[in-house]
Amino acid sequence: MTQVLARKWRPKNFDELVGQEHVVKALSNALIQNRLHHAYLMTGTRGVGKTTLARIIAKALNCEQGVTATPCGKCAACVGIGSGRFVDLIELDAASNTQVDSMRELLESALYAPTSGRYKVYIIDEVHMLSKSAFNAMLKTLEEPPAHVIFILATTDPQKIPVTVLSRCMQFNLKQIPPQQIRNQLQYVLEQEGIACEPGALPLLARAAAGSMRDALSLLDQAIAHGGGRVEEVAVRAMLGAVDQTYLFSLLKALAARDATTMLAEAERMSERSIAFDAALQDLGVLLHRIALAQTVPAAIPDDEPEREVLFELAAVFAAEDVQLYYQIALQGRGDLTLAPDEYAGFTMTLLRMLAFAPEERGARSQEAGAPAMVASVTVPATAARSAGGVLEERAVTKLAPARAVVPSQPASTFDGDWPMLVGKLKLGGMAKMLAQHCELKRHEGGRMDLVVPEAHKHLLEKAYREKLQAALEEYFGDKLRIEFSIGAGGGNTPVEVSSREKEAKQAQAVAVIEQDPFVRELVENFDAHVVESSIKPVQ
Repeated sequence: MTQVLARKWRPKNFDELVGQEHVVKALSNALIQNRLHHAYLMTGTRGVGKTTLARIIAKALNCEQGVTATPCGKCAACVGIGSGRFVDLIELDAASNTQVDSMRELLESALYAPTSGRYKVYIIDEVHMLSKSAFNAMLKTLEEPPAHVIFILATTDPQKIPVTVLSRCMQFNLKQIPPQQIRNQLQYVLEQEGIACEPGALPLLARAAAGSMRDALSLLDQAIAHGGGRVEEVAVRAMLGAVDQTYLFSLLKALAARDATTMLAEAERMSERSIAFDAALQDLGVLLHRIALAQTVPAAIPDDEPEREVLFELAAVFAAEDVQLYYQIALQGRGDLTLAPDEYAGFTMTLLRMLAFAPEERGARSQEAGAPAMVASVTVPATAARSAGGVLEERAVTKLAPARAVVPSQPASTFDGDWPMLVGKLKLGGMAKMLAQHCELKRHEGGRMDLVVPEAHKHLLEKAYREKLQAALEEYFGDKLRIEFSIGAGGGNTPVEVSSREKEAKQAQAVAVIEQDPFVRELVENFDAHVVESSIKPVQ
């Protein structure tokens, strides 16, 4: 009978444990220095290695080579612990043995010396399930433990453990394993097993595992079965009910273009293929999170990420605040899905909500002479509204502010040095655009430009991004240029910094204009209303 991957590839020593380096380092040092504690508490979500780590500790304590951080794995003690037949390793599932009688029986056996090992090791899984009486019985032994006894407690819910027990344990919190580490481990397992795999399948399995290596290996077993002995992306998507990312990319590109027709057409195609819209909204949230990472911490997107190029393409077309808004709408839409008339209506309404709250394009809603308007919310108490007859006149509060002049294109010899304006006119996207936005022009003369990049953004100075920026500049000016890049402190005049200052100034101006508007002041003075300042947005 073939052993399942989750058991076959269960770590047998500290070196094989994936994603818990912080815990391994602390335990290894304690074992090397022989600074042992009588009770350890392992916390963390399912499948991250709590019980596995407990068994490795049992090996380290009872290995015939002595207490060590590197148990041999070959002696009788190591083999017995690995196979579950070591008499001095007692495992108890607290979920099935919650009562005090089970705990008293276990504690009475702890008084006797080990039969064959150096220590008696008690592993109590899901310890938070014990009754109050059982915890009280354990407490006495934890206060005065026999020298030959080690307790290792494991739980997914440490909040339910009495503080009197917590204070007597050395606690280790096992974290959820990052998708990239899960993906690498799955790749390693497949290579060792000699099983073929399509590159796009492993990221799907790693994300579906939600930080659990055990779940990831179980899913991998299923994927191999679905693929008839190999791991295929199509089979994995069908197994997981995962959404084809191309649909989501098309939806977001249509959202950026304010193209409702294309968005609804994509939703219709998803419906025809019986794609689960709950999974679609979950994956859309994941995708928006990755776009936000690409915008703020580009290094968080691995170089070997299959969708890296399209992620940065989308990161360049959306404002950071819009991504945050769409993320919240996707989460809310998923929560409302069960309340919708049907899943298709709930999904499309979520898309329409994103369109409804999408900011207008620059210049698309100019009011007078191309100037931006300000909109705001004013809250009026219900009692004041009723005293005014229950009806207040609904009107937009519109004031004008000067628009920024548009500088026409010019040859390089007459370039006036307005780098932020120039960057806005270049045909750039992705990381090359981010490089341009984080550069500051220090000097320009003839066909030469000296650009400085802050230390925090030096990762943008990759050759490919520099070449794309230079090509865009040469295309704009219609001439060959010499571009010199350096790293250093600038004067705060990168396009990103200039844009940030302009936004702050416009926001301050908008707040002042709204607060001084006669209609708003009348509401404030006569109806005890107040302006919701966070709602004031300059609309371009």
